[in-house]
Parts: sequence; structure tokens; C-alpha cells
Amino acid sequence: MSAVAESFTHVVPLAGSDNPLAGLLARQRAAFNARGEPSSLAERREMLRKLEQALMDQRLALADAMAADFGGRARQESLLELFVVIDDLRYAQAKLKSWMRRRRVSANWQFLPSRACLMPQPLGVIGVIGAYNYPVMTTLSPVVGAIAAGNHVMMKPSSLTPRSTELMRQIISSLYKEEVVAVVTGDSSVAKQFSKLPFDHLVFTGSTRVGKLIMRDAAENLVPVTLELGGKCPAIVGEGYDLKTAAETIVQTKFLNAGQTCVTGDYAMVPEASVPEFLQHARNAIKAFYPKLVDNQDYGRVLIKSDWTRLSDWVEEARGRGAKVETFNPANESFGPDNRVFPPTLVSDCPTDTTLCREEIFGPVLPVLGYKTLDSALAHVNAGERPLALYFFSNRSADVERVLKRTISGGVSINGCGYHAIQHNLPFGGVGASGIGAYHGQAGFDRFSHLKPVLFMSKLTKASVFLRPPFGVLAAWVLGFMLHNRPRRENL
Repeated sequence: MSAVAESFTHVVPLAGSDNPLAGLLARQRAAFNARGEPSSLAERREMLRKLEQALMDQRLALADAMAADFGGRARQESLLELFVVIDDLRYAQAKLKSWMRRRRVSANWQFLPSRACLMPQPLGVIGVIGAYNYPVMTTLSPVVGAIAAGNHVMMKPSSLTPRSTELMRQIISSLYKEEVVAVVTGDSSVAKQFSKLPFDHLVFTGSTRVGKLIMRDAAENLVPVTLELGGKCPAIVGEGYDLKTAAETIVQTKFLNAGQTCVTGDYAMVPEASVPEFLQHARNAIKAFYPKLVDNQDYGRVLIKSDWTRLSDWVEEARGRGAKVETFNPANESFGPDNRVFPPTLVSDCPTDTTLCREEIFGPVLPVLGYKTLDSALAHVNAGERPLALYFFSNRSADVERVLKRTISGGVSINGCGYHAIQHNLPFGGVGASGIGAYHGQAGFDRFSHLKPVLFMSKLTKASVFLRPPFGVLAAWVLGFMLHNRPRRENL
């Protein structure tokens, strides 16, 4: 780690506590409990508005910080990342009144005319652990839902992006009291301490391997978790779909942020006869998008040096097993672990038992696999862990329905890549090895709320009275009536 990074890697000091993290959590929980009642609509809206305005004011500084952390990153990519958070903030402010309302539900017919409702209440203190690939979005997007739901928040951004983390810390500390929203900074040992705290809910974004450790730590205190992980997200091109459109879309998403996107198409599956044409369109797209690599801020860097070596090893393993590897370096530039520029790489004829085909790549390498039938492609997908996202390109509605019904994934985009993950009304999350739980929009508000069930018993409701001991003929009749009578079908 560089000296600059080390200067930002510290635990926020807190006076009067031997354990700063536990002390901060205790103070946040005490402040939350001291309120007596949850924060009002106006208070929550103001908290969200302040964060929106601060991110707008600091958007260029945040983009510059992310570029410095990555050693080069397109400003447009960073502004797109910020847009996702800012758009979430605006949507939450617009919808918060309706989200906070009590939600009327039907009481059982045996208890009519009693009334029932679900009453949203904040959980308490929410912990958030962000990831390095999108340091602002993965840290602040869950915070939007947590604040909207009326919680206090402790967040731990990635230590691998020290400049972005420090700027976020400065922004948050200028907006909120530490007892309400706070940023904790530090290395992996601090993150380990953080994950062991008895939060009311803990959100983690990162790898499946680390997600297992986070869940194990949280389980010690019975802390519920939301885990946003990853996996091998397939991009399947259906028979008859325009190959040029599919190739350009997959390439655009795959090489965004140097492939370090959890919902990117990890690999492409194309009808066997169409693989050569798809590869040609993919080559053309790469050359058009990235005429240079090193001297090009539009082409991202692999953030971690060891990941550069890992990717190189995986590609060479595939090459040694007979795969065809194509790397693109249009301007004949030099790159390696030191400048962290990994060239866009296409891999075809790749054995399915190579590491590239078994593990999440998380880098600018796209394996292209041929398939004989759509059923065989789906069998390949279903043989692995549940992916965070699945992409299918097809204009045949029957094939689309087959894919939707026969696969299980965190989310799906048809004829596109990635953008389902930022829709307000589509919960974002994984399933199985790709994650637990989801947020965004109302799903985020609900995730960080307790929807407390409340029953208002009517004086006219006599079912419980008739079932009091000593049991006799009347109780037997009432039970018989309840057992043999069903509600009308429209109420089922």
C-alpha cells in the first residue's frame, strides 16, 4: 500500500471508549433510542436532500478522487456511478410519504370487522460495508434506503480507494452528527471488527468468499444481513438475434470499469455457427471503443496489482489448454502490473473446466462459448452457482419465456446488460451464492424497516369469546363452522 493510502487508513478516533467502533455504535443506538418516536417525514427528506446537494456540489471532486484511486478512470464512468446514488436520493424524497404510510391489509374473515395493517418502523442502526469497484455507489446506495427508513447508519467504505473514502468521510461529517450517520475508515482488520458489531442490520457488497466471512461474523450476534456478491453472469445470444447489436452491448458492459462490475456479462454464449461472426463484431467494437489503452482515460485500470497477475495467469492457463486468446493493443503500448492496464481480451474455444470458465473473472476478459441448443446453454448456466444477473438477447417471445422460467438469477435484462440493476422499482440483489436480500427504491426502504403487524380488534368480533374454557357445545359448533367454511375466492 502506498504512503498516500496509508495516511487515510485509520479508525475514526472516539474519546472515552476503549473500542472506538463499539463506542460509536453504542452512541448511535443511544441517540436512536432517545428519540422516542421515529424521525418525521420532513426530517428524513431533509437528510436525503442534504446528501443529494452535497454529492452534486462535490461530483467533480469525487470523480477526480476515484480516478486517482484507480490510476485512471473515465470521468463519465464516475459521474454515472454518482448519478445512480443521486437518482436514488431524488426518487426516495419523492416517494417517501407513501412508503411511510401504514399499509392496510385484510383481517381474517373470522375476525371481521377487525382491521389490520403493517406499520413501517426503522430497525435502529444499520452497518454498511462498501466495495472498491464502485466505491461511492456501493457505500451510499444502501445508505439512501437506511436513511429513508429512519435509521442511523455506520458505513465502512473500502480502504483500497483511500481518496474517495476520505472525501466521503468529509462530506458525511459535514452533513450529519456522528451519532446519526458516520463513516469509519481503516484496513481489512477494521472491516473485520466492523462486521462483528451487533448492528440491527448489516449490508456488505463484495466477493462471495468474503461474504461468507461477513455472514459468519454477523451470525454471532444474530445480525440479519444483506449480501450483494457476484458470480458468473451469463450473456446468452439467442438464435436469430442481430449479432452486431449483441456483441456491441456485451462488449460495452464487459469492459466498463475494466471489467470490475459485479453485474457485467462474465461470459458470452452464442450459437455455435454464429461464434465467428460474433467474435468479429466484438473485435470491431473493442477497436472502436478503445483506440488506445494506456494513454486513454476512457479505458479503466485494474485496481489491485495482484488481480492483474491473476487475470494474466488465468488467460495463460486457458491458452495452454488450447483456447484461442486475442488481446487488443491498437497503439502498441506497454502495460503490466505496475500501470495496472490489462488489455481487452477475447477467449474462444475455451475448455469449460479452466479457471476462466469456473470462477468470476472480474476483469476485462471475455470468454465466448458456443452452444448447440438453447436447452444446452441453459443446462450449462444451471450447472453452476446462481448468478447475480443473467442477460438474454432474443426477439422470440417463446425463447425469452423459456429462459425466464428455466433459470434462477438475482436479476435479468432482456436485450440489454446491467441497467436492470438501477431501476427504482426492481429490487437489486442476488440469490444463492450471488447474495441475500435486495434493496433500491421501496425495496430498500422495506429492507431497512420492520413492517410491524398490528391488529385492531373490533368490539363486534366474538370468535375469541366463544372459544373460552370451559369448552362445550358452543365452542364445538364455532370450531366446526370455522373449519368447514371458506372465505370467498376473491379473498384467497
